[in-house]
Amino acid sequence: MDSGVDKGRPSWVRDRLGRLGPARGRRSVTPGGERSPDSWPDDGTARRLPWRSTLLIAVFVQVGTRFAAHGQPDRAPLDGLAEFLLLAGSLLLLVRHRFPRVVAFGTAAAALLYLGGGYPYGPAFLFVAVGCVAAVVAGRRVAAWSAVGLLWAGHLLVGHWLYRWLPPAADGAAPWGQELIVAAWVVAIVAASELGRVRREQLAHARAERAAAERRRADEERLRIARELHDVLAHSLSVINVQAGVGLALLDDDPEQARTALTTIKGASKEALGEVRQVLDTLRAQGRAPRSPAPGLARLPELTEQAKSAGLDVAVSVEGRVSGLPPGADLAAFRIVQEALTNIVRHSGARSARVHLARAADALRLRVDDDGPATGEGPPGGGNGLVGMRERAAALGGEVQAGPRPDGGFTVRATLPLRGEQWYWCGGRRDGGPRGGR
Repeated sequence: MDSGVDKGRPSWVRDRLGRLGPARGRRSVTPGGERSPDSWPDDGTARRLPWRSTLLIAVFVQVGTRFAAHGQPDRAPLDGLAEFLLLAGSLLLLVRHRFPRVVAFGTAAAALLYLGGGYPYGPAFLFVAVGCVAAVVAGRRVAAWSAVGLLWAGHLLVGHWLYRWLPPAADGAAPWGQELIVAAWVVAIVAASELGRVRREQLAHARAERAAAERRRADEERLRIARELHDVLAHSLSVINVQAGVGLALLDDDPEQARTALTTIKGASKEALGEVRQVLDTLRAQGRAPRSPAPGLARLPELTEQAKSAGLDVAVSVEGRVSGLPPGADLAAFRIVQEALTNIVRHSGARSARVHLARAADALRLRVDDDGPATGEGPPGGGNGLVGMRERAAALGGEVQAGPRPDGGFTVRATLPLRGEQWYWCGGRRDGGPRGGR
């Protein structure tokens, strides 16, 4: 089901943001300690029949058994029952992914009947090994081990007790040295089964991690786009709103001042459209270099001029050299200052603000102050401005602190590390502060 946000996006935006399905690779455990087959990742093996591998095993068992029979003249000759048991045990492997428990016991029973018939030893136990490996990989470990244990116990009974009543005639007890070989084969089957299970779990875990990483990247991209659009549109629309009010108020009494306000509106809207177009171009052509560089503190004079056109005088002071910052810190610092000034224009009665930048060896610290008072406009509990600031700083391993001062003003402080920028998203606090849109 699409979220409300996704429904409002064009289809190409939804495709670019990488809308993913539910996570795979989850496993459920039954009360008996076994994993259900439905809990494994759906890689298609349970839907299609393994015709090729089953046919190959069937041919190998038939040919190999006939070849081994030439060197065992003391065993019962191959007849129709032997052919049927070998073919039935092999064909059961067709459904080993759908019914692993049935296949484990069915192949073991076919091998035990073949062994009780006194037929020649050979690769008849191959389908037992494959069936038990498939059962263990599918999570039916108890069934697989029980089937192998029953086959081994049946072999001991046939070889050391029931041989008197079973073909071939005048057959003697099996040597105990042969039992060691059978035991080694049993251990090999169990080890191969567990190895296959571990490998299957590792692949499922890797698939789940890749899917989670894709979801994280899509979420980070959504947040980045939302922050960019919010910062661009909120600042520009605030300037446009203020200048539109000025133009309407002075349209009759001072046409020249109204003309100046309209000129400011035109410039602000043009800049906003350009930045929005840049964000959308990045979405349409992901991976290509942007046509224009991302904004940074080099555009701070332009930002102060826009604030001045909205009736806000901004005084900027700088400690150290703020040019040549890492791209991430440069963009985050510019956007934080931009959002802080936008909040002053929208939610404060102050007509002046102070921006202070201080660069240290390992961090950039900035502070934006206004003397208030707050106008009380905006939604209760805060908007997205402070959330976006905190998310930008947290993405670099920094922090943002914002709140009212005792004298009625408002202060925004930010610390942005300059070494080892971390490009992961870390959600900041979701409270918006006491002012409406801050």
